[in-house]
Amino acid sequence: MKSKPITRRNFLKLSAAAGAVAVVSGCTVNLQQTEYLESYVRSPEDALPGEDTWYATTCRQCPAGCGILVRVSDGRARKIEGNPIHPLNRGRLCARGHAGLQVLYNPDRLRSPVRQAQRGSAQFEPLYWEEALQQVAEHLASPRPESVAFVGGYGTTPDHLYWLARHFLQALGGLPPLLFDLYNVVDGRTVLAQTSVDLFGVEALPVFDVAEADVVFSFGAHFLETWLSPVAYSRAYGWMRRGRAGKRGVLVHFEPRMSMTAANADEWVPIRPGSEGWVALALGKIIVEENLGPADLARRYAHLYEKVDLAEAAHVSDVPVEKLRTLARAFADAHHQVAIPGGTMAGHTNAPQAIAAVHALNLVMGQVGQAGGAFLAPSPPFADFAPSPVASFTQMQDLVERMAAGQIKVLFIHGSNPVLELPAAVRFAEALEQVPLVVSFSSFVDETALLADLILPDHTYLEGWGYQVVAPAMDRPVVSAQQPVVRPLYDTRATADVLLALAQQLGGEVAQALPWPNEVAFLKEKVAELRGLGVSAEGFWTAWRQRGGWWPEGEAREVPEPSAAWNQPLEGVLPDFSGGSEEALYLLPYLSTALSDGRGANQPWLQEMPDPMTTAAWNTWVEINPETAAELGVGDDDIVRVISPYGEIEAIVYLYPAIRPDTVAIPIGQGHLQYGRYAAGRGSNPVDLLAPRVEVRSGGLAWAATRVTIIPTGRRRRLARLESNIGVEYAREVGPPG
Repeated sequence: MKSKPITRRNFLKLSAAAGAVAVVSGCTVNLQQTEYLESYVRSPEDALPGEDTWYATTCRQCPAGCGILVRVSDGRARKIEGNPIHPLNRGRLCARGHAGLQVLYNPDRLRSPVRQAQRGSAQFEPLYWEEALQQVAEHLASPRPESVAFVGGYGTTPDHLYWLARHFLQALGGLPPLLFDLYNVVDGRTVLAQTSVDLFGVEALPVFDVAEADVVFSFGAHFLETWLSPVAYSRAYGWMRRGRAGKRGVLVHFEPRMSMTAANADEWVPIRPGSEGWVALALGKIIVEENLGPADLARRYAHLYEKVDLAEAAHVSDVPVEKLRTLARAFADAHHQVAIPGGTMAGHTNAPQAIAAVHALNLVMGQVGQAGGAFLAPSPPFADFAPSPVASFTQMQDLVERMAAGQIKVLFIHGSNPVLELPAAVRFAEALEQVPLVVSFSSFVDETALLADLILPDHTYLEGWGYQVVAPAMDRPVVSAQQPVVRPLYDTRATADVLLALAQQLGGEVAQALPWPNEVAFLKEKVAELRGLGVSAEGFWTAWRQRGGWWPEGEAREVPEPSAAWNQPLEGVLPDFSGGSEEALYLLPYLSTALSDGRGANQPWLQEMPDPMTTAAWNTWVEINPETAAELGVGDDDIVRVISPYGEIEAIVYLYPAIRPDTVAIPIGQGHLQYGRYAAGRGSNPVDLLAPRVEVRSGGLAWAATRVTIIPTGRRRRLARLESNIGVEYAREVGPPG
């Protein structure tokens, strides 16, 4: 039925009936569309009708912690932009950050607490908050030591919530909370931080001054896509490309597959998977032997390359010796050069040795602690504001073993989806069956929340409070502020308030450990520790929210001090792979630029955003070199089975010339069985294929250590992508007109 034109008389009638209403947006009437009126009932008290208000807060779409400004009018968040004074992103923002409104207004959000009579049934019964808290408190009344656990997501679980959860569990006698998600596994945070301990004596992530570099050698670092802090690095990359004194900066990228970062490079070197460290060792040996770098440093660090054989390195990496010499000279001839050990190399079993070899290039060229070189992330302002630790894969395996043995009685899960993000071989879902009470704080019914007894939905990040210690902060410590930009849309509750309420119900030592009446009271007291001399606590609280956080005005870079580890020669270690038959291909999973580790799959803006290298969307594809595809007898849009010793999935073939013939690549992000209408039932999850291999030194998941076989199914399905002209394809199918 068509709507009637909205005349002035009709509008006044509607206004009288509705009470407080907003003027219809737009000045023309479309008879084919229904017009809606927006209520001012939930509008902020200090806002005038039609007036925009901007709120500073923190993006939670990835772990980077970019500062954002949200435009709010008539009580609704309308637009997200980068915060221009935030020292991390300085006004820039990625596509995922802009899509944050679709988290807030997602139609599949849970609107109140619910419980399931039977896990996995998806039959939810609404609960009053008081009833839900009482049920949890009863299970916590007499827990055994180490029988309560908390799993969160790094970046999605705010640092203030981790602090409260740690003290809550400590008072209960539970296990320390674990922050684990697939995004940070692929980033290689645990491996990079552990290598900093070994090489520089400090547990901090490395930071690279790309903006001031003349030449950048990237070893699998997707710093223009998803790695660590992509917005900050993209901004720095722009400055590097502008050049100085008429000389444009140069980027060389080493990786088996051409990623978006590799596509932006001056040269892409398609090395064999897991050989990044061998290439770095060869480059360093050439620089030292040919005296291409500073002479004093060549003498001091010549012993690092005593065991390096150029011919062996060339064989392992599949890069000829002469090509290695050309690259070494190009790196050494620069005024300011920097080598970056990326997340791809951190996914192999030889990650520590490979990362050390890349850091050694910066050391030999005197670029550690110099402009355009390598630094460590700045130290936090106070110990209590240190970045929350990222849990290792080994720690998650230990938790799963405890769960399977019946040792965990209550499990809290916030901002993490282990059922989807852990390899299927870990059997997290099966272990969950042995836990008497599972409580999820998810705003959506994801795969893990579906297996919970209670779902107590948290506010989305645009409705909630908190802070995040930015890691890595690029040139100064940053504590980024999070504040509500709109009132909560539904009957949700901050997880911090849930823990505080539980503490008061339990009483005793737990109540003493968390004495604050609510989340805001805790935050005011906590962030007041950051205020400068002469500033009142209330004045700092106001400035904190207006600016979007705390940071010093000047730069405070952390210069690494080489440890005794550099006294020993470096060694080339071969990577180890699971699934090593002759027909097997190296599997290279990678984070989707839009969907990341799958957390963005319920946002349609991100689902329909074309992949920058394939232009594909809305599904899972496997990238195969045309030579390999011809041997397998498959082509574009064929459906194949991808099989490893640990699982199998189906994916659509995408012929991709810019990948090695011995390697196949699959984007991570799809394969949800739940998680709302936009995510469920789309594509496959390549994590199900991964071997549960551990990098021993850091305990991280060796996610790039799996080989697979490809089997055609004989079926086809057209992959949604923008690179082909659909009209032309259709014409070829039906023939010429007439």
